[in-house]
Amino acid sequence: MSILLTGVAGFIGYHVAAALMARGEQVIGVDNLTPYYDVRLKQARLERLRQNPNFSFLPLDIADRAAMLDLADSHPEITRIVHLAAQAGVRYSMVDPYAYVHSNVLGHLCVLELARRLGGLRHLVYASSSSVYGGNDRLPFSETDRVDQPLSLYAATKRADELMSHAYGHLFGVPQTGLRFFTVYGPWGRPDMAYFSFAEAIIAGRPITVYDGGAVRRDFTYIDDIVKGVLGALDNPPPVPVNDAPPVRILNIGNNRSEPISNVITLLEEGLGRRALITYAPRPPADVADTCADVDAISLLAGFAPSTPLSVGIPRFVTWFRDWMALAPAAE
Repeated sequence: MSILLTGVAGFIGYHVAAALMARGEQVIGVDNLTPYYDVRLKQARLERLRQNPNFSFLPLDIADRAAMLDLADSHPEITRIVHLAAQAGVRYSMVDPYAYVHSNVLGHLCVLELARRLGGLRHLVYASSSSVYGGNDRLPFSETDRVDQPLSLYAATKRADELMSHAYGHLFGVPQTGLRFFTVYGPWGRPDMAYFSFAEAIIAGRPITVYDGGAVRRDFTYIDDIVKGVLGALDNPPPVPVNDAPPVRILNIGNNRSEPISNVITLLEEGLGRRALITYAPRPPADVADTCADVDAISLLAGFAPSTPLSVGIPRFVTWFRDWMALAPAAE
């Protein structure tokens, strides 16, 4: 039995793969190493995973339907899928919208088609996003809230994934859990995320752009907490359908705590030993003002209990960041 993990060279994918193998699972990793951000970071994650004999890697684009169907035929031993591959980033969806439809819509469809061809499939867990809540202002966000008014194409593609998954659950009985990730941070993170780009700018003495005077708030969730939630969800597939209800569900996965971005900047300044040069600007139209996750459902299902505050998580990131910055120039 094996677990297929798409987006394995990505931030969350890397950590989830490592955790799965640490408990003895066989992981088949898929990634196309898209250059959306520094590919050296993805390659470094991948090299660490390759040191484990329980890991195998396939350089595939999940939107390549022929390759994905071949994967289903050649690996019938796959019993679970963790689908994390996607074109990430809210603002970049205004620059290259086609990339989002290719990876997030067509790619998700190809994963669903693969899944329904695996006779022994027990569970497909896939990444959705807190972005689907759009401009909702009632906090914390609950899985029962409206999600039909996205503020970005990225959010729209993630909601499309949820709807397609519901259809495949209904039509083909594919058991699925969609995880609405809230702002994930930590070591080996994504350079396009604010905390990472702020750290790079602070070290280089460049100004950072801060929206709404630093009052923008996010539900910052440390990567180790996220991994525990992903594995907990994976280990608890939806029950056998009752009264024709499809075996699908949506769960928030976050920290259940909303904090202003100014707190992150302060912690980065303390950890890096330098003051940030700040330029203030209005919040972009694709960005929401505040996010906070209601995590009662995933807590009840999988015992999910995030325990890492920003005051612990950001210093851990800074320690890793310093090491990475010392190594990365040598790879140029």
